[in-house]
Amino acid sequence: MMLFRRFTAVVLSSLLVGLPALADPQTGESAGQINALIPAATKNSKAAKAKDELNWNDLLQTDHAGRVRAGLKDGSILSLGSDSELRIVQHDGAAQQTALEMDFGKVRSQVVKITKPGGKFEVKTPNAVIGVIGTDFYVGFESNRTTVICYNGQVLVTPLGNATASNNSGQTSSGSNAIAVSAGQMVVITSEVPPSGFQTSSTPPEVLQTSLSSTDIPTGGGNTIAHHGHGLRWTVIGVAVAVGLGLGIGLTVTGGGGRPKTRAPNSNP
Repeated sequence: MMLFRRFTAVVLSSLLVGLPALADPQTGESAGQINALIPAATKNSKAAKAKDELNWNDLLQTDHAGRVRAGLKDGSILSLGSDSELRIVQHDGAAQQTALEMDFGKVRSQVVKITKPGGKFEVKTPNAVIGVIGTDFYVGFESNRTTVICYNGQVLVTPLGNATASNNSGQTSSGSNAIAVSAGQMVVITSEVPPSGFQTSSTPPEVLQTSLSSTDIPTGGGNTIAHHGHGLRWTVIGVAVAVGLGLGIGLTVTGGGGRPKTRAPNSNP
């Protein structure tokens, strides 16, 4: 009898040890693959290659010369710019549940329309959460500022903590602090009040174009696979407005070694 009890205890212990791995649905879950890149770029701190599979919780990073384009299983496309870091926290293509985190850098997300009940696509930065139901948009984060630009469709931007909106051309939702940003509009989320105060303004076309070029992988890049052009529809803003606002609005990028620098809206990436 004593031998039987010991045998039973060993068997039960073995089963219990295996339960955490069985209970974790994120382990080894496939999210998509890398479609194109310009080195240097890494996946989980190792050199990334085209066709590399992406799984839940994978971390993509690029240096000053690197860029990555990834295709998710639901057909959405992520274009990561240089000096950037993006974690694919979750992507369930069948349930259309996607969660991304970006601590610094810039990414363009071309998201397929979400039709599943409870479906979501969210990008989280240190001071904002951006949610969509199917659209094409840009998110950049640097120096405690989240910049969101919508090219097509609409995104909802929710400031976190004490952050608030600056250079806002979107529409604040009634009853919440979420900001609806539609095609051709942008919003900057920051916890620091700018010297000129917060503004409500349209988005200069050159700012839209700079955000696109800063996340694109050019055709014929030395270490990329075939480039497929992105469709784009966005509202063209009047020249007078663009010139007036262009003096105060620029996209920030990060120089080599993670040192920030500001790039004028009409400069090349």
